[in-house]
Amino acid sequence: MSEMLFHGKRILFLGAHPDDIELGCGALIAELAGKTELLAVTISDNHHNSSLHSLPDQHAAAMATLGLQPDQVRLLTFETRRFPQFRQEILEAMIQLLKEFDPEIVFVHSPADLHQDHKTTTEEALRAYRGRTVLGFDVIRSSYGFFPTFLIPVSEEALTKKLNALACYTTYRDKYYFDPKLTRATLIRNGALCERKLAEGFDILRMVASFGELNQDNK
Repeated sequence: MSEMLFHGKRILFLGAHPDDIELGCGALIAELAGKTELLAVTISDNHHNSSLHSLPDQHAAAMATLGLQPDQVRLLTFETRRFPQFRQEILEAMIQLLKEFDPEIVFVHSPADLHQDHKTTTEEALRAYRGRTVLGFDVIRSSYGFFPTFLIPVSEEALTKKLNALACYTTYRDKYYFDPKLTRATLIRNGALCERKLAEGFDILRMVASFGELNQDNK
């Protein structure tokens, strides 16, 4: 069974809050870690919520579990639930990332996500990265009508790393969307959509691609 080869030398993962990136594409990060240049940027550190002060440490542990080094993880300080009020500043932070990292592929929240911070993150990412491929990931607790149209098979090992990363978030251990059974079922369902055992699913916000000629030896 053939698959399209998709290349990205520099891949940027953008999430609104600690845990979003891990929930949406943790298994994919586990597959890619050490194979290409990755940068995971979270817009809010949740420090304005006194009950969530331990989240930055849990986020760092989760990203390390997925295989990222500390210099591949950034946590910004915009205030949770107030992203629409800081839209321009968030855009400028993303443009700075464009200048510094120059990503070829960007993963961000699905437009089907209803959370105001998630939605603002996606809208500003589409403005900041106009010439780049942008794919949307799902955070199941706040999305409505998400259906993946871009499916990436992942291994059982990558799923295990995702589950272990999510387990680092002891703050959320009782939340239904951190249930390992739900996470596994979601990847099984995505795998079924593309006739694979496991897959992470995304929607296509923008695809920038070119067709190349096959080498004669491969025809």
